[in-house]
Amino acid sequence: MNQIPMTERGAEKLRQELKRLKTEDRPRIIQAIADAREHGDLKENAEYHAAREQQGFCEGRIQEIEAKLSNAQIIDVTKMPNNGRVIFGSTVTVFNTVTEDEVSYQIVGDDEADIKQNLISVNSPIARALVGKEVDDVAVVTTPNGEVEYEVVSVEYK
Repeated sequence: MNQIPMTERGAEKLRQELKRLKTEDRPRIIQAIADAREHGDLKENAEYHAAREQQGFCEGRIQEIEAKLSNAQIIDVTKMPNNGRVIFGSTVTVFNTVTEDEVSYQIVGDDEADIKQNLISVNSPIARALVGKEVDDVAVVTTPNGEVEYEVVSVEYK
């Protein structure tokens, strides 16, 4: 399986979710199944079926997180030499030449992406256009409303 790039913060977030699923959610669901079994006939027992469905989602998420962590390529951008190039994990400030807005994004893995916190996926169109660029370079991003140009203002490895 391919390696999955992620920051240390993203890996820690997944580890915390995995711990919660295994130590809190899984035991709670097992208890809910046991309680629902006591109600008798399992064919028409809505609580039992709901708990089993929750168990399936929980176990599936546990497997998914374990697979991602086992294939994770954790990248600590602070330990890399800052050559001014936009790379995975770097924080890039861009100037939108159309709206004249300036915004900073950190390029992170798919699981870490959260546009509200200015964390964009390395696989997003804007990140793909920015990776490899340097200060004063212009990246052209194709959007549903046409092409948008972003000028790279600064690149930080923090």
